[in-house]
Amino acid sequence: MRLRKQELGDRNLIGARVETARKKRGMKQKELLAQLQVNGVDMNASGLSKLEGQIRYVTDVELVALADILDVSVDYLLGRSALER
Repeated sequence: MRLRKQELGDRNLIGARVETARKKRGMKQKELLAQLQVNGVDMNASGLSKLEGQIRYVTDVELVALADILDVSVDYLLGRSALER
């Protein structure tokens, strides 16, 4: 597992929580990308890495799909709730 070389950016609020929820489920980025594609969200590995590093903007469609796949609420990803679903 590689460690992040850059500090978190400021382009989105959800990146760190996406990474935390993904790792909590033992899911690799590649597996999350596959699930995103099944849910109609086309994203590549670089895009997901940038999203988790908070250096890429997130669309509303991506936000909803990530919450569904990771089984967390949108509010949790946005930092409005400390509790997962």
